[in-house]
Amino acid sequence: MTKKSSASTNISSSEIIENKILFLRNHKVMLDKDLALLYGVETKALNQAVKRNLERFPKDFMFQMTKEEIKIWRSQILTSEKANPASSRSQIVTLKRGHNLKYVPYAFTEQGIAMLSSVLKSKRAIQVNIQIMRTFTKLRELMSTHKQLRQKIEMMENKYDHQFKIVFEAIKKLLEPPIKSKNKIGFHKPQ
Repeated sequence: MTKKSSASTNISSSEIIENKILFLRNHKVMLDKDLALLYGVETKALNQAVKRNLERFPKDFMFQMTKEEIKIWRSQILTSEKANPASSRSQIVTLKRGHNLKYVPYAFTEQGIAMLSSVLKSKRAIQVNIQIMRTFTKLRELMSTHKQLRQKIEMMENKYDHQFKIVFEAIKKLLEPPIKSKNKIGFHKPQ
């Protein structure tokens, strides 16, 4: 019974971590508030520990978000909450009154998160870091597999004659991310 419960915890932890990974400045990152939540510490405590060990966190390990990045991040959160109203309320949404954050969030790259394990030494921090590293590795493998699949299809397309062109075009369309279209509201006159 304990094996099943720990396995389900790992799966949900992995899903939670995947949902907290953002893409900023061409890096997959996690924000200080999300990491603090996972580690079971306050964001302020996490940032203080980092500041005491700042030489371990160069700019490619950690950076502070810009105002423009915060605006984009907020709009993504509001959009995802509208799509999933059952999700828990975000701290960003609760700040609507002043529309500004008290502290500008720090973003940690994969290397910065790995470095956090040398700063935060609790057992929970170690376990969370292991899970985060596994999640980053899984995402990297998925991205690599997708690229390899596309390359194999292109090689096959070049290898076979044009009679399979329609099949290859259909496969390529399946590999492309879906395009969201806006449906017009109201009555439409048939043409």
